[in-house]
Amino acid sequence: MDSQTSQSSQASQSPHTFQVDLRGLVDLLSHHLYSSPKVYLRELLQNAVDAITARRAEQPDAPARVRLYAADGTLRVEDSGVGLTESDVHNLLATIGRSSKRDDGLQEARSDFLGQFGIGLLACFVVAERIRVVSRSARTPDAAPVEWTAADDGSYTVRTLPHEARLEPGTTVHLVARAGAADWLSAERVLSLARDFGSLLPYDVRVDDEAITDLPAPWDRSYPSPTTRRVALARHCHDLFGFTPLDSIELNVPLAGIRGVAYVLPSAVSPAQRASHRVHLKGMLLTERAEQLLPDWAFFVRCVLDTDSLRPTASRESLYEDETLAAVREALGERIRSWLTGLAAGDPDRLAAFLSVHYLGVKSLARHDKEMLRTMLPWLPFETTDGRLSLEEFAQRHPVVHFTRTVEEYRQVAPIASAQGVGVVNGGYTYDSELVEALPSVRPGTVVAELDADTVTAHLDAVDPAEELALSGFLSAARAKLDPLGCDVVLRSFHPLSVPALHLDDRAARHEQARAEAEEQADDLWAGILGSLRGSAPRARLVLNHLNPLIRRISSLNDRELIGTATESLYGQALLMAQRPLRPADSALLNRAFIGLLEWATHPSFPEDGAR
Repeated sequence: MDSQTSQSSQASQSPHTFQVDLRGLVDLLSHHLYSSPKVYLRELLQNAVDAITARRAEQPDAPARVRLYAADGTLRVEDSGVGLTESDVHNLLATIGRSSKRDDGLQEARSDFLGQFGIGLLACFVVAERIRVVSRSARTPDAAPVEWTAADDGSYTVRTLPHEARLEPGTTVHLVARAGAADWLSAERVLSLARDFGSLLPYDVRVDDEAITDLPAPWDRSYPSPTTRRVALARHCHDLFGFTPLDSIELNVPLAGIRGVAYVLPSAVSPAQRASHRVHLKGMLLTERAEQLLPDWAFFVRCVLDTDSLRPTASRESLYEDETLAAVREALGERIRSWLTGLAAGDPDRLAAFLSVHYLGVKSLARHDKEMLRTMLPWLPFETTDGRLSLEEFAQRHPVVHFTRTVEEYRQVAPIASAQGVGVVNGGYTYDSELVEALPSVRPGTVVAELDADTVTAHLDAVDPAEELALSGFLSAARAKLDPLGCDVVLRSFHPLSVPALHLDDRAARHEQARAEAEEQADDLWAGILGSLRGSAPRARLVLNHLNPLIRRISSLNDRELIGTATESLYGQALLMAQRPLRPADSALLNRAFIGLLEWATHPSFPEDGAR
């Protein structure tokens, strides 16, 4: 009994072999692994090129030819590669996941091959219902030619052919299109795909005797002059990406096995837009959508390159994120950085043309690279109260570089600050405030200060105390009118005279204003919580210009209600001049003030012009 139990236990523990549903696997490939059925042709080219590479490793003078013939929903691919024996066919073609690059002592030479995952001909079932392979081994010349025929239901047959078939060493693959996929095997489509995938392959590849390789690559060719080279690369960019570049950047990183070119976009793009680059692996197009190839700041270029060091993912349609890719990304970023510094040193006109379009990308780089900030300091444009200037030129003019963190703050203070001789940089645009704050690190001795409402007010001239005392009634009425809006009224003298009033606040004041509004609308519980958050931040202020004739006339009024209406009008006009977004209360105030002024102007007791 114990013996029977032991035998039963051993039987239950014996290994079993996975059964693979080929149709389900093909569906997985076509819908999840590969982005498009077109990759079937890349797999065929890849197998052919790897077979030639394997043969030439043993026979350096062996022919290196790949021929493709497409007609009537069929495709024939011939190569002069290493070929297969009957044993190879059973071990390699009929075993999913097996790769010839792992056998026959070739493991150490796998870097010479394009294929790394042994998927092989399986991808062809995405477009084909039947695959037939006829092959003769170059390693074993005496072996009979062999034929392997497989269907998409997972069945296959293998037979040897007579020796007198007189086949040359190599392999021929025959595909018959599956229903609805005949277009993928048409002559026009095959030619287009072969050119796209194989234009940089090192062997003689032809479709119906039409060569599809175009070597050497455009960036490796010799040209009569730099201008001729620039024109040729611009033409290549237009053919490849559909735009004429502002410039081209050589991407030559021998240690990483990379050769290529980066094309500078002729128009601005969003930094958030992920750039797509074309990457060839040992001549074979790997992907047209490599997004992680360059640093994020280099969003203003599109790259095309060939590499033998980067590692593809299982689908061979993108790059594997590893230390090698990180090192390549850093090296390519350094190459683009060197191009920028070279322009700054020797070609200011081209640099100015580039910065007029892509200054945002350079600013993004300069945030993290002090050397780049130092190099670009004389060139990067900023909006200032002195016009559009570089920070270097602006800092030479002003002992203190004042800046605002938002565009709204800049619009509030720019006209007044400029009239008072205070230089201000608009730091409200992307990266600008960070760069201004970093200025002392690359320009020692530079003083940088954020400009707030208190600083602006301090630069305005105070009114004579006696005059301000005489206007205390007017100021009291104006303050009472704006107090519910969380705004104080201040009287100052400043230029330009044409500005009657200036609305000033800062982030702390706006935060307090938002908290107060939320407290008014909240229930008792939240009102108590928000009330406990009440801070001592300064309130917004309406600065009235005592030098302005309109303010002088309004301040002489005796009608308290009319003073209030005029003050509301000045407040609304100051908000509009600062281009600040209006709250519902502000819009209601503007409407109320406008109607009030109309009623005042049309009142029967309003004096005629001659009586004023």
